[in-house]
This record gives sequence, C-alpha cells and structure tokens, in this order.
Amino acid sequence: MRPPTRTGRPTGRDAVLLVVAKAPVPGLAKTRLCPPASPVQAADIAAAALLDTLATVRATGSTIPVLAHTGEFAAARYAAELAAALSGWHLLPQRGDTFADRLANAHADAGAAFPGRPVLQIGMDTPQVRPAVLAAALRRLARHDAVLGPADDGGWWALGLRDPAHATALRGVPMSTGETGRRTVAALAGRGLRPATLPVRCDVDDWAAARAVAAEVPRGRFARAVQAVEERLVREVRR
Repeated sequence: MRPPTRTGRPTGRDAVLLVVAKAPVPGLAKTRLCPPASPVQAADIAAAALLDTLATVRATGSTIPVLAHTGEFAAARYAAELAAALSGWHLLPQRGDTFADRLANAHADAGAAFPGRPVLQIGMDTPQVRPAVLAAALRRLARHDAVLGPADDGGWWALGLRDPAHATALRGVPMSTGETGRRTVAALAGRGLRPATLPVRCDVDDWAAARAVAAEVPRGRFARAVQAVEERLVREVRR
C-alpha cells in the first residue's frame, strides 16, 4: 500500500478514527467462514466488511481516518475498490509479533502521527456499525479517559483512549478469547482507567454471526456478500 497521506488540516476537534484491518486475500481472510463459504467468498465477505467500515468512518464527522494494515492488499479481493476507498486516509503498517502487540503499536503510531488527539479504534468485523454510533462513542470519549465496546462473544469491538499511550496495557491481554473483554478492562484499570461502556455489538467470527450481522444491515455490501453464499448453497441443494 502507498505511504500515509494527509487530506486537509485537522481541526482542534478532530479525533483519530483508527481501523485495524487485514488484507482480504483468499485463503487468509475470514477462514472460519469456510464452510459454507469458499475461500474466495470468505475473502469477498471480508472485503465487503472492510469497505462498509471505511464508508462509515468517512461519513463520521470531525475525525481523522487512519488504517493500520497488514497483508498484501495488492492481492486482495476488490483491491482497486479498496485503494479508491482509502484515498486520503493515513496508512500505517501494523507492527508486532502478536495481535495484542499490533493493537498497542497501532494506537502508539496513530498517537505519534497526531499528538494530543484521542484515538477510537475499531476493526473490520462490525460492518453494521453506523456513523451515528461512532459519533456517540466519540462524544463519550470526550467525557471519559477511555471507552470500550463489548462484543457479545466476550471480546470487544471498539476501544477509545484519550491518551493512546495507555494502549500499552493491551500487550498482556490474550486476544480473541471469551475473556478478552474482561481482561482488557482489568488491564486498563491497572493504569488507573475505568472505561465507559459502549453498546454491545456482534462481530463476524463465524457463519451464524455473519448471517446475524447481514440481517442488521440488509442493504450493505456485507449483506450482499453473505447473500451470495446463501444463494450458492440453495443452488447446490437443488442440483
């Protein structure tokens, strides 16, 4: 991907909206959706989730959009569309051996690029989140040192920090487990933070979750990508 770029001059009100994402490459993206999805279809779903998320972030006012990326985006599904959607974003390569390290480093790098600004971080697994939800989260972050959006599987879908240096607390938290949310709250408490709670959301980890999220936003790219798999399954049954 190209180096970071700047569009316009951030104002004093602007917060960083940080998206942490992996390139939607077949065989490497959303593999827990296989089956019923094929590797290509799983990557299509991942690309759709990312595109929907990028559009939501771009539509959220008074923010600086930043993507912390990993993987080969040139080999991704819908690579040209993703490149166009990322025009004007600030792009940061992910750093670290573990996911926890990459998250902590993404916050640190965003903070270094935009010193003194709060950072609200999300992933690409909640394409149902709308601009109003992110705007509300940013308003809460303006009144609290931290905010955390729990996921219904025990993890979390959003983390906001007034001082992104506090994200170093994530380094000791096991990610992608049913205890991740609780352990994150405890780690932040160890730094004197009591995060305000955002609404619970479902993130896309398996096929049941993908269907549930698609039902929430039936007109989005994500729902269309999920529907393509459902339609293929119906055709196979009828053969």
